[in-house]
Amino acid sequence: MRVAVVHEWFVSVAGSESVVEQILQLFPGADVYAMVCFLKPEDAPILNGSQVRTSFIQKLPFAKTKYRGYLPLMPIAVEQFDLSGYDLVISSSHAVAKGVITGPDQVHISYIHSPIRYAWDLQHIYLKEANLARGLRSMLARLILHYIRMWDVRTGHGVDHFVANSNFISRRIKKIYGRGSEVIYPPVHLDQFVLGGARGDFYLTASRFVPYKKIPLIVEAFARMPDKKLVVIGEGPEEDAARAVAGPNVQFLGYQSRAALIDYMQRAKAFVFAAEEDFGIVPVEAQGCGTPVIAYGKGGVLETVIDGKTGVFFYEHTPQALMDAVARFEKLVPNLDPQAIRRNAERFDTSIFRREFKALVDRAMQKEGAASL
Repeated sequence: MRVAVVHEWFVSVAGSESVVEQILQLFPGADVYAMVCFLKPEDAPILNGSQVRTSFIQKLPFAKTKYRGYLPLMPIAVEQFDLSGYDLVISSSHAVAKGVITGPDQVHISYIHSPIRYAWDLQHIYLKEANLARGLRSMLARLILHYIRMWDVRTGHGVDHFVANSNFISRRIKKIYGRGSEVIYPPVHLDQFVLGGARGDFYLTASRFVPYKKIPLIVEAFARMPDKKLVVIGEGPEEDAARAVAGPNVQFLGYQSRAALIDYMQRAKAFVFAAEEDFGIVPVEAQGCGTPVIAYGKGGVLETVIDGKTGVFFYEHTPQALMDAVARFEKLVPNLDPQAIRRNAERFDTSIFRREFKALVDRAMQKEGAASL
């Protein structure tokens, strides 16, 4: 059986690339397709020896750093991949990968990290953050996104089986494409995120400093709680805004290695997470270290954190709401068991993902009249 795996782009290794990595563990020798590939040599092992076949966008000016700017061309680019020789096509999609063209005798399984966020329910937020809320450029951007929405719905008909990375995304798939989906949670490398030694007396947050991560909000909340220490790992465009509201109890460490991040996670009193994510791998990694999570209670985190047992939620993006959650958390600390927190995280281990995805592929191939693996 010939297998093709299609992904949007390979420029770094994050959650969606980890999904591709595990799929290629299941299907060694599969051919891989992407709009562009600019992986660093040290990240190449995620491909399990496969070579990436790229689109014409790979050779366009500034593609290495401005590839997202070529979004209007990506629907055309992904349709140019000739996949007619494959029995099974697996797309890993958060933008256009699901739009590949397949025939009636092929099985197309699409793992949806999210429908195109900036074209659907988050369009207005993205336009505002990109300074495209008004004017001629805004009109052009809205016209392009309108076209992409129509293309996105149409190409949904070419998918035989949708897989969602959370129930949260499954509801989005139903609303946008009118299709049901099976939920298989993304793989988390819990062999790396393990229980550590003694706990410190600090809270931890770690992420890119981009608007939806709400790092300034977290920093401001802790600045109002001078008796509580916050350690912040990461960097990005919102760093100045975060530093501007920080107090002396907030320590910025900038970018840290994966080993350093794990060390801090293992020793933190709790991990603080204020983003609304489709799934959210970092809160699961923290729980893998036995560390409870204080999280904004919306999105995929509702499926990974158990309120009152492995963490607590807050439900408004305000410093006061987070401060109230911290106060509630500190009352719960004596009752929180690191071993139980770790066991909750184990539901999302890489081995679970591979087992469930393999079973889904077997069922799909049998249903479509193809030979079972």
